[in-house]
Amino acid sequence: MKILFWSAGILIGLFLLGLGVVQVASERVEVVEMHTLDDQGEPMVTRLWVVDDEGQQYLRSGNGTSLWFERIQENGNFEVTRNGKTAVYTGVLRRDKRDHINALMHQKYTWGDSLISAVTGARDKAIPVELHPSL
Repeated sequence: MKILFWSAGILIGLFLLGLGVVQVASERVEVVEMHTLDDQGEPMVTRLWVVDDEGQQYLRSGNGTSLWFERIQENGNFEVTRNGKTAVYTGVLRRDKRDHINALMHQKYTWGDSLISAVTGARDKAIPVELHPSL
């Protein structure tokens, strides 16, 4: 019985350590907050990575099934807070820039990008979202 408890403790400890490493990988470099509304109109905040390219800001959905990604497609406008400033945007899908945005994300987020990619799947289905200020 003692061995069973030790084994369970070790497995739980390894699981928690893995969660901690993923959390560090996700939050150690710049993260923006996206503000959207769910189906019931309740505010939702999602923390996302962002990169800049040729004067544009880009977010990235890993495979197009993220809830934040679905909400921006359904609702159109959304808010993003970056460096303490909040602005309203619309998102333009830029699948044509997938490889370039993936490379920029990897350059900025380094081993964190590699780790998250390994956990969630390859980036070959990623969908870059170009942020356009809404007037």
